[in-house]
Amino acid sequence: MNPEKERSKGHGGLPKADPGARILTFLICFITWIILSGRFDGFHLVLGVVSSTIVALISADIFFPAFRLKTLPGIWIRFLGYLPWLLYQIFRANLHVMYLVLHPRMRERIDPRVITFQSRLKGDMAFFVLANSITLTPGTVTVFVSVLGKYTVHAIDAESARGLPGIMEDKVEKIFQ
Repeated sequence: MNPEKERSKGHGGLPKADPGARILTFLICFITWIILSGRFDGFHLVLGVVSSTIVALISADIFFPAFRLKTLPGIWIRFLGYLPWLLYQIFRANLHVMYLVLHPRMRERIDPRVITFQSRLKGDMAFFVLANSITLTPGTVTVFVSVLGKYTVHAIDAESARGLPGIMEDKVEKIFQ
């Protein structure tokens, strides 16, 4: 057994996580449960509490690996500032894909390719946000991300691939600084 892994486990084999991270994970899960279920009877609320507790116990350290109450609001504010820019990029990419699909010589315009690049981002959550931002942008799909930040991305054409990692990586990096 790896002694380093054993030290990272808390009582009962559960991963160590700050109690604040567990509470915040529980609240996020439970609020999401209530919104998505739309049921407010005792049975469904108890199911939500049980499910949210299990998720919080098992995965709070995944959602908040270095939970610090002081830095969390800044990350959320920067992320909320990133969203309008991302939505604009999604809109622009939609127009580009629409152009490709509706073009009379569509077969000549679409030139799929797979590109790889090494990201300078640090941390799983930054990798996650960049990968999902790429996938949400029409014309590109993140195929694989290594734990060291090497990305493999499928792009519908050269123009869609040209901007990677580019400005998007810079903006994601600013969220997690």
